[in-house]
Amino acid sequence: MRLGVSLGYVAGGGVHDSVALAQEADRLGYSVAWAAEAYGSDSPTVLSWVAAKTETIDVGSAVMQIPARTPATTAMTAATLDMLSGGRFRLGVGVSGPQVSEGWHGVRFDRPLARTREYVEIVRMALERQTVAYDGSEFTLPLPDGAGKPLRLSVHPVRERVPVYLAAVGPRNLRLAGEIADGWLAIFFSPEYAADLLGDVDTGLATSGRKRDTFDVAASVPVVIGDDVAACAEPLRANAALYVGGMGSREQNFYNRLACRMGFADAAREVQDLYLDRRHREAMAAVPLEFIDQTSLIGPKERIMERLQAYHDAGVTTLNVATHARTQEARVQTLRTMAEVLDASGLGE
Repeated sequence: MRLGVSLGYVAGGGVHDSVALAQEADRLGYSVAWAAEAYGSDSPTVLSWVAAKTETIDVGSAVMQIPARTPATTAMTAATLDMLSGGRFRLGVGVSGPQVSEGWHGVRFDRPLARTREYVEIVRMALERQTVAYDGSEFTLPLPDGAGKPLRLSVHPVRERVPVYLAAVGPRNLRLAGEIADGWLAIFFSPEYAADLLGDVDTGLATSGRKRDTFDVAASVPVVIGDDVAACAEPLRANAALYVGGMGSREQNFYNRLACRMGFADAAREVQDLYLDRRHREAMAAVPLEFIDQTSLIGPKERIMERLQAYHDAGVTTLNVATHARTQEARVQTLRTMAEVLDASGLGE
């Protein structure tokens, strides 16, 4: 198992804190620093800054939104970041959700699986410096009956193959990740429920003739260290309520469906009802402690080490630490403690 750090979304002057966090992770031997985007800061700009300020740690997009960019733009950005970082870039992509796709980018949230498949195929063609000509149901390059012609990427990524990760939650998307991607960006990963999720990934891997040892299961895991487990869960309630209750409409919320599949259907419905009714504090309080505990690392170091073993045994190969400490000093200390815990556990590479 390797450690990564989830820098999350960057707001205000937070980019400097994110860079400092990535620099500490770099010093500690973490394998990758991931930056996210929604409808605020974009991940490539943040990652270019992080890459310029670090030495050996990989930088990854978690994610670059598929509706925000053409496949060619994503390939250009990936190639540029790989060059600027000296071959340290990992490309994570995802379709986002209908609210962001249609409300922010003006792109219909139709046929997300087909769109993702074709998008990744075109990006790979471009990064491999093939002449890009594509005739699919979602993308056609060049456009027919026009002045366009097939083109080839004019720059060379450092890596022969830039790793592509897919953010996936639902069963069909998990199978697609196993089939077409080099890794899976997981959120709300529960070791207790992992067999069902990774079973879908394995089905996709079998379709592409690969085995799990060729695939990176990269789970973003919130970490809060302290003596009182329930108290450690409190800073995580807002994020859990946002995703389970408010990330999408009542009819289309992938995280709510995941919580239901994990056995929290009644609580997931209550959280969603409260959140959509703008009763956010009540929604936070309604998130079960068991759900937070299953999908996070909370409590004393000894307890976290035990849970780390569960993540390892469940199949996680990169555990991305999402620290929710209140101060920068505490966030840095969380990274240090997690490095110590991994070393003491004997689970690291």
